Formats: sequence, C-alpha cells, structure tokens
Amino acid sequence: MTVEHLLRALTPQVLGILVRRHGDFARCEDAVQEALIDAADAWSRDGVPEHPLGWLTTVAGRRYVDLVRSDVARARREQAVHDAVPRDELLAPPPDAEPARDDLLELLFLCCHPALTPPAQMALTLRAVAGLTTTEIAAAFLVPDKTLGQRISRAKQRLLEAGARFEPPSSPSDRERALTVVLHVLYLLFNEGYSASAGPRLRRPDLTAQAVRLTRELHARLPDHGETAGLLALMLLTEARGAARTGPDGILVPLAEQDRSRWDRAAIAEGTDLITRTLARHPVGPYQVQAAIAAVHSEAATAADTDWPQVLALYDVLHRLAPSSVAALNRAVAVAEVHGPRAALDVLDELERGVLAGHHRLLAVRAHLLERAGDADAASEAFRQAARLAGNVAEQRFLLLRAARCGPAEDFSGST
Repeated sequence: MTVEHLLRALTPQVLGILVRRHGDFARCEDAVQEALIDAADAWSRDGVPEHPLGWLTTVAGRRYVDLVRSDVARARREQAVHDAVPRDELLAPPPDAEPARDDLLELLFLCCHPALTPPAQMALTLRAVAGLTTTEIAAAFLVPDKTLGQRISRAKQRLLEAGARFEPPSSPSDRERALTVVLHVLYLLFNEGYSASAGPRLRRPDLTAQAVRLTRELHARLPDHGETAGLLALMLLTEARGAARTGPDGILVPLAEQDRSRWDRAAIAEGTDLITRTLARHPVGPYQVQAAIAAVHSEAATAADTDWPQVLALYDVLHRLAPSSVAALNRAVAVAEVHGPRAALDVLDELERGVLAGHHRLLAVRAHLLERAGDADAASEAFRQAARLAGNVAEQRFLLLRAARCGPAEDFSGST
C-alpha cells in the first residue's frame, strides 16, 4: 500500500479519535490535515513507522493543541484545552500500540446530525468518514471545488452552533430518526462507490468496502434492527457482482451479459442467508425489499433464469413502502421483462414528467427499451443523449458503444 493510500485509510480513524477527545470537529479536521502533511513528508523520506495510526494520532493531537493556542479570540479556552491534554502526550514520541477503539460510527452519526441538510450530511460523510478530498467530492456532486468547500465549512460551523456531541442521540425516537439518516448516507456512500458519478472508473471499491464495513459494524451493534440487516444484505449481494461489472477495458458490463462465474459466491451466500432470516423476523422495510430483489437476481444461474415476475412483484411492494423515481425506473426494466418493452416505455413517459427528466439513466433505460422494441434509430439517439449527460467515463463509453450498435458509426464519430 502506498503512503497516499495508507494515509487515506487512516484519516477517518484519526479524526474520530480527536473528535471524541476534544469535541471540536472543525479544529480537529484542520489538525488532522496538518498532520497528514507532516506524515506525507516524513514517511516518504524515512519510511512508514511501525505504528502509523499511533504516529498520526499523536502528531494530530499536537497540531490540535497548537491550533487552540494560536486562536487569540478563544484565549480563555486555551488553558482549559491545554490542561485537558496530558503533558506527557504532548511531549511523548508516537505510541508503541495502535489505539484500539474504532470511532467511525460515532463520527458517522455526527456527520449525519439533524441540524445539517442532506447534501451537507453526504458531503461531510464523504470527507470525514470516506476520506475523499474536496476535489473528489465536488466531482461526485458535479459542483465547483469552491462551492463544495463552502458547503463543508458551513456544515462544520453548523455542528458547532448546534452543540453537536460525539455520540448517538440518547432518546429512542431521536436515535431512530438519526439511524434512518445514517442508513441513507451509508446507502448513498455505497452507491457512489458502486457506480461513481464522475471520473474515469466505473467503481470505487474503497468506498463500497468502507460502506460495507460500517454497515456490518452497525448491524453488530444493532442485531435486531431489520433495516440495518436489510441494508447490509443488499450491499453484500450487490457488491458480489462488482468484479463482473466491467470488462478488461474497464467498460460497464450490464447485468444480463455478466460472467456469473466471477460473482462472489461467499458474499451471495452470506447476503441471502441474512435477508432470509431478517424477513422472517422483522417488519418488512425498503432496504429488505431491495435486498430480496438482489437475492432473486443472485439465485439465477443465467440471465434467462431470472424470476422476473417475482422481481416485478417485489418492486410493487417497494413502491408501496417507499415510492421513489429511481425505484420506479428499475421497476420499468422488470415491466419490460414481464409485459414487453412497449409497456415499459409507457411507464417511462410518466417518469419523464418527474425529477428524472433529462437524467442520463432514464435516457439509457429508454434507449435500451427502444432497442428491444426494434426502433434502432431512436435507440441510437437516446444512447447518445445519455452519454452526453453521464459524468462517468466508463458509462459514457458503454453508452456510445450501444449507440454504435444501433446506428451508423459516422453519426457520432468524435463524440468521445
């Protein structure tokens, strides 16, 4: 592992330790960023220390104290913070053992504080928990770096003003509301890793692995929470297909064309067992239904063996539980398999009057359905429109190849 990748993996853990210790998210993050600069210089020159997490935590702690001392406007807090940090910690060399406690879930709850807007929650989570840079997050949100940086700064200021604490809410109702937000952000984090919204690669396995790890830990803490189990099962069953989603050239391979021998059968077995037990014991929820849909796909030896009527029935259940445009778009694919592409195109006509109007995924589905219905010219045009709107290079290339399959190559030469 390179120094850059190691530092990215360690950053959320160090930030969690400092925020638990000091409670000041903004200063703690600044301190960690300064420590990362020190580490990048020292480790590249002298090599990675024996205990990198301990090294980075100690240096970040020192930087935090330096930041507090230099803040003249908060001089009265300086002595209190200084006294709260043991003197031997300030002077001691990096510790010989790694800190044992994992604070990432507490950090995740803090990033999902109800005082923040959903976009701010997601941006702060991607920055603090996933370890993405401001530039990477800005690319994912398709906004300028400056705009994203201001969003994160406002979020940190809002946490300070709200007196956010580094712990889950104490009351059951507040905890359940916070848990709903946390699960949603984990779901979005996984999706961003599974289908990156921008950049040259289709997938970000580092993000999906982080989302699975956090959800697994959350499930271990809340084993009787059905939707947490459902989300974990959904992630396991979905990520099991990850290796087969791209070809040797990095271009997307759709589900129907994937080499199913490359699917992770151990993850499928774990996810299927988990969702089967969960559905039998808990009231059904949206993540559980989505996991059940993923399980149906995983059980099919070939694409032709997929039980599409069952998939469609599950999407109907999902629509009753938690209607959404994205679920409706996925349901349209199932409608096409059960009732034919023309019936599905009628469904898309309704969706195009909603929030997905002009979205590249809706256009891609329309193109696929038009191709199946035998309208090659319209399909080619829709594929090209979808490619122009897609932010991910791997998706763009896939869509342009599909357009080429439907129409003359000269119609879109040079459009890549």
